Amino acid sequence: MNKMQLKILSRSENENFARNVVAAFALPLNPTLSELSDIKTAVSEAVTNCIVHAYPEREDWITIDCETEKATLHITVSDNGKGIEDVAQALTPFFTSLPDEERSGMGFTIMQTFMSGFSVKSAPGVGTTVKMSKTIGARADADAR
Repeated sequence: MNKMQLKILSRSENENFARNVVAAFALPLNPTLSELSDIKTAVSEAVTNCIVHAYPEREDWITIDCETEKATLHITVSDNGKGIEDVAQALTPFFTSLPDEERSGMGFTIMQTFMSGFSVKSAPGVGTTVKMSKTIGARADADAR
């Protein structure tokens, strides 16, 4: 088991940094390029959600915690921002709370699709925590033998 924590300001230029740090952390699990791409995309979506939705009028901290457990990478992305009033509605494909902007409303759907496990906890005025996990296939097969 290994662990790491990354704290970044909610700036768009930090999104690429976060996705690459998490991808580098996952490398000892020996992921395929496709699995690495899935991880990077999911982290990008989670961090972008924090920047756009949690802190729309200010900068604040986004915390990314990662842990490896056998063949699985666990990622938690959390903020102390606006929070989500209706999580079930937010998880609906194509739903966006910013219809006047060019937002597809697919961020959570992409995270769910690309990761092995996914959950969201949120409270208005408190913040949001997204938990994701990705089981790495080649390593999972080796561990099963």
